[in-house]
Amino acid sequence: MNSPAIRRSLALHGPVRRKPLDLLRQWADLVGPDTSPEEPVERLEAGFAELLGTPAALFFPSGTMAQQVALRVHAERRGRWTFAGHPYLHLDNWELQGYNAVHGLRFHPAGDRHELLSTADVAAIGEPLAAVVWELPQRDLGGLLPEWAQLCEQVELARSRGAAAHLDGGRIFEAQPFYDRPHAEIAGLFDTVYVSLYKGLQGTRGAVLAGDEATMAEAAVWRRRLGGAIPDAWPLALGALVGLDRLVPRMAEFRDHAVAIAAALNADGTVRVFPDPPQTPLFHVHVPAPKAAVERAGEEMIAEHGTQMFLRVRSSPDPSRCAFEVTVGENAIEFDPKEVVELVRQLVKRARA
Repeated sequence: MNSPAIRRSLALHGPVRRKPLDLLRQWADLVGPDTSPEEPVERLEAGFAELLGTPAALFFPSGTMAQQVALRVHAERRGRWTFAGHPYLHLDNWELQGYNAVHGLRFHPAGDRHELLSTADVAAIGEPLAAVVWELPQRDLGGLLPEWAQLCEQVELARSRGAAAHLDGGRIFEAQPFYDRPHAEIAGLFDTVYVSLYKGLQGTRGAVLAGDEATMAEAAVWRRRLGGAIPDAWPLALGALVGLDRLVPRMAEFRDHAVAIAAALNADGTVRVFPDPPQTPLFHVHVPAPKAAVERAGEEMIAEHGTQMFLRVRSSPDPSRCAFEVTVGENAIEFDPKEVVELVRQLVKRARA
């Protein structure tokens, strides 16, 4: 049985703009008859190194592999096998603890799960660390970001204790408008930086790890050991190159539209949006209805008029409530804030029926 057709999507990775033929047409503009299979990846690595201000950058087929490799290199150099970060760190929360199963690394969660990592949290870590990881923005907190001075203070403290500073910058492009600093200045705080090729850039899959030449040389060894030195990776590179050219310059526009949608929803009062206002194009919508009921309501809306409100619903300690994530990109920019308010009212009314 075929699933109902989705014609519009508020979700960043909704299927509306993910059709293979549409993507191939976009990529075709970046290649010519003499383009070699290696050239798109080489262009991607060189472009990221320039944008992030690092001596080198290395393509990986997945962010999971890229971040594990970065931490493995930092651990081996220091002879320390523990890294620290926020309790909601993506590496620990979403990747089946691959860092431990594959590399024998240990994770030290620091701070309160529901608050941003603080300098006091970093200072309270008692064991020697290979690295401290910062996820910017903190997705599971609704896209929160620390203030620049606080972030600099934390990185300096970690380095003073012999730990490397690693950036989970899967959404670094979404974070940049909040800091209003060049990408290279943000990346320059850290020893290694991971960037996703499919989140804000809307590519198919893949990642880039950036840093100094020696670190990237060691990372390349581990990439091959883990099966990541794949030939013919050019389709993944082309998808990201399109995003670099078309989407990165629009991140401030996406953030501003997220702020407008969030303001309209909070003014209406049917749901509550956090953060208020959003610091990035990403925010959470907290719904006064149970998770299963909201999921059912979302499916009904797709079936009736083809509008997708979310990709997944987050449970809550309060079973009468739940939340879903909105990340504004080309999909959501087409939704007027007043329309989003009406759609959310409809979602909640259906869920409560």
